[in-house]
Amino acid sequence: MCTALFGGIENVQNASQITVTKYENGVRRDICGAFSRLSDIRFVVEVDTSLNIRDTVIRVQPDGRNWFDIPLIKESEGRFSLEINAAKLSAEPRGDLIWYEFLLISDHTTYFTHTENNCTATLRNCNSDRFCLLLTKEDSTTPDWFKGNIMYQIFTDRFCRGGNVPVRDDAVINPDWENGIPQFAAEVGGHLDNNEFFGGTLYGIADKLDYIASLGVGVIYLNPIFEAYSNHKYDTANYMKVDEMFGGDEALDHLITEADKRGIRIILDGVFNHTGNDSLYFNAKGRYPEKGAMQGKDSPYYTWYNFTPDGKYEAWWGIEILPRLKHEGKGCSEYFLGENGVIANYLKKGTAGWRLDVADELSDPFLDGIGKAAKSARNDALIIGEVWENAAIKIAYGKRRRYFLGDQLDSVMNYPFRNAVIAYLQLGDASVLADTLTEIFATYPRQNAHCLMNILGTHDTERILSVLGDDEFDGLSATDLSTRRLSEEKKQRAVSLLKLASAIQYTVYGVPSVYYGDEAGMEGYRDPFCRMPYPWGREDSELREHYEKLGRIRREEDVFRDGEFEVVYANGPVLIYKRKAGDKTVYLAANASDVQKKIEITGRCTDLLTGDDFCNRLTLPPCSARIVKAL
Repeated sequence: MCTALFGGIENVQNASQITVTKYENGVRRDICGAFSRLSDIRFVVEVDTSLNIRDTVIRVQPDGRNWFDIPLIKESEGRFSLEINAAKLSAEPRGDLIWYEFLLISDHTTYFTHTENNCTATLRNCNSDRFCLLLTKEDSTTPDWFKGNIMYQIFTDRFCRGGNVPVRDDAVINPDWENGIPQFAAEVGGHLDNNEFFGGTLYGIADKLDYIASLGVGVIYLNPIFEAYSNHKYDTANYMKVDEMFGGDEALDHLITEADKRGIRIILDGVFNHTGNDSLYFNAKGRYPEKGAMQGKDSPYYTWYNFTPDGKYEAWWGIEILPRLKHEGKGCSEYFLGENGVIANYLKKGTAGWRLDVADELSDPFLDGIGKAAKSARNDALIIGEVWENAAIKIAYGKRRRYFLGDQLDSVMNYPFRNAVIAYLQLGDASVLADTLTEIFATYPRQNAHCLMNILGTHDTERILSVLGDDEFDGLSATDLSTRRLSEEKKQRAVSLLKLASAIQYTVYGVPSVYYGDEAGMEGYRDPFCRMPYPWGREDSELREHYEKLGRIRREEDVFRDGEFEVVYANGPVLIYKRKAGDKTVYLAANASDVQKKIEITGRCTDLLTGDDFCNRLTLPPCSARIVKAL
């Protein structure tokens, strides 16, 4: 049987003094900690009989409220159970976060459960890390079209030139696409105009759609494209106008049309926490004819910002060019969330959703409004939040967030995944990655887990190839980093590690998001060096072919759409997990060490990456991964 391919080591891996199993409405849900708030939940606790446990209770705490205990029924020696309706754990109508642990009582002592990953448990003699349970709004769904897909992130100015577009008088053009170095501040956080452009456009992206499609991509995520002074466009000047240097509204329409012909959808970047000070709304430089907030209280936008009596204003992280929006101001929320507001306008144009910049800084009411506005304009719209931690238990500014209770986000950027993959490859220890992958899958609602934006790099991080190949760049000056490149030896090792990392990225639950050029072997350190122009004609052909192959495998195997996930084995540098849907199972087996590893298997299997067949023993070359199916 396919599911028994790694049966021997799987049984050893899962041996424990205690197991906790959950059922939802009679269906077993092993690695799951998120249920509808109307579900009937059954907990089954099985414990080593040598511990002589006579009673077991579950200690429950709805988030921020008092604890209460519920006794379990003893079914047999070492086996206890509890059946309960989720509403009895919390009556919150919009869902809730529940913390819980089990207390196991013998005649001589009391044991407490401890969990590293919200799934497996060990026993301790005192309170420790507890399980969490997310109770979600009933009938909560996420867009099916996104599950099993592949995303490609593009920083427009640095991807491809194209079209006849105007150039602003105050813009600086860098003509050296192949070797030009982006302007940078000498010190981290130092002043930088960010008005240097390399000339990439939306027309240029449209010209490269066949290439993007060859990677198996079905979704393009664009960094901000709206009118703004900077090259990165996170200082929005006019939300209702695509920047003319990117081709304007006509170029976006053209891109949407051409992408649709190839089955590719477009996701936009929504920067709704702040605007630029040089904008239609704030107008600090007097560039716009209408009075902006900076011109005084008679501006229609004055109440959109927080001003102090001395004329100063609240800015995002104190950055003066980014005044923070006050959504409670007259007309502000309506501008974004109304029937013809920003959110709906671009969805009606044919885009498929939004990635929300700094989602942690947007209020719950505003996020609720975004979700409602988006789904009203397009019922399958996708909303992704920029969240850097576990989104199910996230606290921001002293408040627990409710991103996944059913009204707000479909997905988040999966930074915990990125951090854990890098740690695994750098340290050669699979346990941290195994626990991180299990924790996220056991904490997030299934519909959200299958929509996660799984990243290895973004416009805010160092290039993944540089991270994997260089362990000595911390503390270097921007001048040093601007021209720093890997040696040929280090680059070859980094390429091997990136092939391993991307195999994980493409086979784990969620959606792989490739930052433009990672598949071409681009290098670069912190912003702006992670935003170099795409190396057309100079790509790493080995990496590019690898990503094309991963794209084909992902498209051909249904288990990667919404299949269940389980770690089979994690020991030293070796990680094995499976994706299972119905009677189909695919395994990922990875080796992060510099020596070959051999794994005993039951029967025969084939590696979908290489086509190699194995019988009774699977070999893992150094720094490699195999995607295997039983024969």
